[in-house]
Amino acid sequence: MNLLKTLAAISSMTMLSRVTGLLRESLFARAFGASEFTDAFNVAFRIPNLLRRMFAEGAFAQAFVPILADVKTQHGDEGTRPLVDSVATVLIWSTLLITIAGIIATPLLIMWIMDTSKQTAQAGEAAIFMTRVMFPYIICMAFVSLASGILNTWRQFKIPAFTPVLLNISFILASLFLAERLEQPIYAMAIAVVVGGLLQVGIQIPSLMKIGMLPRISLNPIGALRDPGVHRMLKKMGPAVFAVSAAQISLLVNTGIASRLGAGSVSALTYADRLMEFPTAMLGVALGTILLPSLAKANTEGDTTEYSALLNWGLRLTFLLALPASVGLAALAEPMIATLFHYGAFNVKAIHAAAMPLMAYSAGLVGIILVKTLTPAFYARQDVRTPVRIAIGVLVAVQLMNLLFVPLLGVAGLALSIGMGACLNAAVLYTMLRKRGIYVPQPGWLMFFAKLVIAVTVMGLIAYYCKIQFDWAGLQARPWLRAGALFAIVAGSGMAYFVVLFGLGFRFRDFKRSGR
Repeated sequence: MNLLKTLAAISSMTMLSRVTGLLRESLFARAFGASEFTDAFNVAFRIPNLLRRMFAEGAFAQAFVPILADVKTQHGDEGTRPLVDSVATVLIWSTLLITIAGIIATPLLIMWIMDTSKQTAQAGEAAIFMTRVMFPYIICMAFVSLASGILNTWRQFKIPAFTPVLLNISFILASLFLAERLEQPIYAMAIAVVVGGLLQVGIQIPSLMKIGMLPRISLNPIGALRDPGVHRMLKKMGPAVFAVSAAQISLLVNTGIASRLGAGSVSALTYADRLMEFPTAMLGVALGTILLPSLAKANTEGDTTEYSALLNWGLRLTFLLALPASVGLAALAEPMIATLFHYGAFNVKAIHAAAMPLMAYSAGLVGIILVKTLTPAFYARQDVRTPVRIAIGVLVAVQLMNLLFVPLLGVAGLALSIGMGACLNAAVLYTMLRKRGIYVPQPGWLMFFAKLVIAVTVMGLIAYYCKIQFDWAGLQARPWLRAGALFAIVAGSGMAYFVVLFGLGFRFRDFKRSGR
């Protein structure tokens, strides 16, 4: 399997997901702007979304995939089916119970996250209603995460990468056709979340049937808990919740802090977060998706040379692509926000409010992506304790940084704390990999970095010079000209980056790599 080709395929699907995601956010901003009701939706969605990332995707995927790969290698497809059925049964029943408990406890959760004293009664009621509507979304995403883990282990990457597009399509259709038909338009987006979750479940089923791994959900979850593979997974999954969710927990706490910084603050942080997730998903998530099963297989076979080489390849690609993305987001934050969101109810004040946290996020983008590249190196070896300890320390560090940055920078300080926390996380993960001899860097890193710095400096200067030639807010009446100018700047500065790298000796073939 050509890993670079596979990465390109996953990234193209992820790009489609992020492009439709940006369209969805643009339509959302145009319809609802940055108000107390958009804050209510973002708070409401953040609760089930956090649980999805913590349990259904993050911790589950990291614990399940290495064990699944191990069982598949040792016992083949037929020997793997009982594990899949048992894990599916436990996962679906547990998320069902969490959903019921969450719906009952929603008012308490909203009071904990959102400062209701600074919101109108209508906004608080909307947050409670939408949270309850969206809670079943985590059941859908539990199944999707299970299906993605299975398909990725069988080297079927495209459908899992394409799946998020369906949620974006649901959002887009709801904002265009459903919102105007409801007495409270923002409720259309809560309905869209549930519909999008069901669509994502539906698209997985044919692929699972094709490889003969469609899970059979038992009515006896207690019996499924007795499966040895489930026991192994749960032992790894419990602590993994903290390891993979440190940034998400920080984001949830930051949402509560942002809700106390004035109306629209949560939305400003959310719009910035959406743009930051574009490169994070295209590179970090895609690399993590490819590396985890490949690293797990190399670990099972005891091939330490292959293990280290896979990590080296992943790290080089991370710096090659994440560094220019970080500089690009910082240099073009305001043009991006204006081009994507400055329509309808989204005004000039909202542009500046969202651009500042986006610039702050960009400072930690490389760290955020590095964490997604380095963490699989521990989970592939079924080492949960190390990432857990690091994540808990980083979680504390982020909140300490909030005490420093928020009084100085407001909402942007929240984003900066998460970014700096991710950089700290990545640095410690890397140090532990080196200290334990798990990763041995291949020669040439110093020259590699020197060339990257030259190329990214040229790119950044070009992007900044071109940016200041336009009044981005003033081009609101000419959206196609504004979009064309932004596209030309991104394309031109990106081309300059790769031309300089080519002139310094970089070649495409140097980044090809095969996986087994």
